[in-house]
Amino acid sequence: MFETPLLESFLAVERCGSFTAAAADLGLGQSTISGHIARLEQQAGRQLLRRGATSTELTTDGIAMVRFAREILAAQGQAEAYFSDSALTGNLRFGASEDIVATGLPDILLDFRNAYPAVDLDLRVGLTTELREDVRGNRLDLALVKRRPTEDVGELIFRDDLVWAGRAGEQVDPREEVHLVTYPRTSVTRDAAIAALEQAGIRYRITCVSASQQGIRAAVYAGLGVTVHAGSILPQGLAPLTGLPDPGPTEFTLVARSGPESVAMTELTRAIRVGAGRIIAGRSIGRV
Repeated sequence: MFETPLLESFLAVERCGSFTAAAADLGLGQSTISGHIARLEQQAGRQLLRRGATSTELTTDGIAMVRFAREILAAQGQAEAYFSDSALTGNLRFGASEDIVATGLPDILLDFRNAYPAVDLDLRVGLTTELREDVRGNRLDLALVKRRPTEDVGELIFRDDLVWAGRAGEQVDPREEVHLVTYPRTSVTRDAAIAALEQAGIRYRITCVSASQQGIRAAVYAGLGVTVHAGSILPQGLAPLTGLPDPGPTEFTLVARSGPESVAMTELTRAIRVGAGRIIAGRSIGRV
């Protein structure tokens, strides 16, 4: 049987991209994380991580272990909740970034609901800046949102590369004016798109602004322009494009209201950590 602390440390390394970042995330020493990974590899009888001079990568067995570890931890949490003498109750106000709710997040929320049926969940979908404001104003307890790589806001859940997206087979000539479809001002992806174009000296015009992902998708699909989006969770019908400057990475984080966490907040945070692979899959582990 694989021990829970070892699995949690392994998933933290996978999620954060390095032993150092995983140690900081879990509040443990780096030597403890290294020891946990060594013991887990010993229990599995396989090498799970390949440590290089500048990066740490999952082996094929490590990729398999990510899925097993998430399932094991999720099952343990549900079993603990089921057999607990005191059922978790209350109300949890949760926000999620517009571009992530259509991926694996509903499955995570369903598992949470099944484990804690007495918890009422108020879900708000919106833009990152709005959700952050609601958390700061105590109108939300917890929110899963994006941040720029230079920001130190919230708890890192996973990283993703931003890509230019358009209709399948579409080609963009950077020598011509780029037509841009974006979220409203202060959007993380809007800022990344504009910064990439301006740094490359490429002319652009914002041809459509929408506060919803459905609106962005419809505008791009209708040929109004191209957009920047997290690459691993592209809306259906859109495809990554080449020929434009790299808009860089983005990070998805959990931000929480100030004050003591409720048990419901702690449990939903754990469920999102464990289920992060449902949202974004097939990515390589990050840089050390």
